[in-house]
Amino acid sequence: MPVSYPSGTLAEHLACRESAVMFDVSHLGTIEVIGGFDELQYALTNDLGKIGPSRTQYTHLLNESAGVVDDIIVWWVSDKVFHVMPNASNTDRVVDLLGCGRDITADRAVIAVQGPEARRRLAEVSAEAASVPRRGIVRCNIKNAPCVVAGTGYTGEDGVEIAVPTDAAGKLWSALLEVGVVPAGLGARDTLRLEAGLPLHGHELGPDINSLEAGLGWVVAWNKPDFRGRPELDKIRNSGPRRKLVGMSSEGRRPPRDGSSILVNGAEVGVVSSGNFSPVLGHGIALGFVPLDIIATECEIEVRGSRLAARFTPLPFVAHRG
Repeated sequence: MPVSYPSGTLAEHLACRESAVMFDVSHLGTIEVIGGFDELQYALTNDLGKIGPSRTQYTHLLNESAGVVDDIIVWWVSDKVFHVMPNASNTDRVVDLLGCGRDITADRAVIAVQGPEARRRLAEVSAEAASVPRRGIVRCNIKNAPCVVAGTGYTGEDGVEIAVPTDAAGKLWSALLEVGVVPAGLGARDTLRLEAGLPLHGHELGPDINSLEAGLGWVVAWNKPDFRGRPELDKIRNSGPRRKLVGMSSEGRRPPRDGSSILVNGAEVGVVSSGNFSPVLGHGIALGFVPLDIIATECEIEVRGSRLAARFTPLPFVAHRG
């Protein structure tokens, strides 16, 4: 996926908020697990027993110290078939930790169609694909190619993600172009997820960041008897996490950047994990970690020797519509 297409990141971002865009997210991994329910239940934090076939679930894969090795979407495609969708660079590591499954990433492309007009425009190509419920799955033929379609995405907008055989991806991409779906790149994908307050692995999640301090305790099924990393996560739950993820809005168009210091009353209290300009809001926004006891409303963000006036802001910055 390029950083942007000729229209540019700003136009692509606004097209997703106002109409429909498509991202080539084929770099994401797909691990096919046949059977393996018990193995996935132990490896992952969430409870697959809450869902069933033809549903999806967001979950975490922890290391033994409770850090997030990866955040994952599981597509429960059919009775005994699961597609585990890790971040691209983590696919081999996830296969090893799951102890089951095979990497089928090279066999398919994944096109994410997102935005308030996404389903209406997709319906002109495939009504069945467009009808997939939010967090549901349908299997259908699109342009004579067998596809798996999930009602998921990473923008805060409604939409779907389509897994299509690699050799049929170009035809689907062209068909979506013909009905007015705009290509969008990595730049817009990042600003959209940031406005929606969604975490990015390597920034808000990672081997040294646990689910609780990232504000994602809802993906942990405490009712399960065990899962990898649970003993350490139990300790953190009982004592309380040492830091929390917060949102910040800065004044003006100059964006905060990853690694920038967060200051309260002139003292450094944390570090920005993600920062950028919000095309919808017209000012800078950021995510970052601060100690749990910080209760201030105002802060500053230090960027290249100068300080941006900012305030702590509830998440998401822009309300989810999907």
